[in-house]
Amino acid sequence: MNNVVSERPTFLGIHARNASTQILYISSGCQQAMGYSPQYMISKNAKEFIADPYAEKYPEIYDGAESDDDASAYVMYMNVRCGNGDVVLHRVTTFKCDNCIIVVGVAFPELPFQDRHLLEVQTLDGAMRRLNLAATEKQDRELAEKRRQVTEQGRVPLYFASQPQVKAAFVLENPQNQETDESGRRQSGSLVVFVTGSISKIIDADTSDLLRYPFMKLIAPEDILKTSKFFDRLSDSPDVLVETFSLLEKPYIIEGDVLVPDEDNRRVVVECLGANVQDGVALLMRKLRVRGPPVRNEVGEWSSYKAAVEDSDGGYLTLEEIVSSDPETSDAPSWSTLR
Repeated sequence: MNNVVSERPTFLGIHARNASTQILYISSGCQQAMGYSPQYMISKNAKEFIADPYAEKYPEIYDGAESDDDASAYVMYMNVRCGNGDVVLHRVTTFKCDNCIIVVGVAFPELPFQDRHLLEVQTLDGAMRRLNLAATEKQDRELAEKRRQVTEQGRVPLYFASQPQVKAAFVLENPQNQETDESGRRQSGSLVVFVTGSISKIIDADTSDLLRYPFMKLIAPEDILKTSKFFDRLSDSPDVLVETFSLLEKPYIIEGDVLVPDEDNRRVVVECLGANVQDGVALLMRKLRVRGPPVRNEVGEWSSYKAAVEDSDGGYLTLEEIVSSDPETSDAPSWSTLR
């Protein structure tokens, strides 16, 4: 398989969602992409590595509460100051979740330096709005006016939520780096190296339970193949991709806990954005709904689902459902790719 992700220096990082942008996690890929060791970058502020004049304004991208239709995904290009003194253009994709920002960076060292006084940010949400962060007072005023106009547009969405969406973010080891058994199959899949605390609002588990836990063991058995193919697509694409699958509401994580059989374990349907780099996978998932487990047919295969169980946090249509229901008038974009 031709892994296009490996053709460029890439890295995964996590920084605080506040004015400091303190780096909480950085993958080893930062050594090749930026020329710094992970040990050097940890606890430093992410904005300090931005070589453009809007560096201090970078945290403003994530200001404000998350709206009901906000996918919390951002794409931008910026110049990054590297360890050898060079300034290198990076494409940065970020996921906003809880009190942290997950960063997927791709370096373009072959491109000549170009002053970037304006940071254009593409956000993936119902409005597909583009925000500009500028370095002058005039542009600051223009940015504030654009934000006001977006707020006051009064769009009527095609779907509604009773309260802000429940989201969780993961960082996993890269599936391509996992050891395989004699048959060539990965035994347990990627291990979780980071997960936000909000995961406890989606499934019956918390961060301490899930660290170093095989991610695929959280997946409902009928969706394991589908999710595996999703990871395969991620390994072949430089883009952010989307998939919808089900998690087990009560995964068996701690040995000795009560084991809930698959046929009695409710499913939590999530829509997941994913991005892959050389040494990790970043996932941002939002909870759509809870439903009963499927039933097995006479040959033991999973077939139809039991009656759906909606709870107060769920009830969302997937973006795929929204777009396919009315492609001519839908105000929600497809999450299939971000370029």
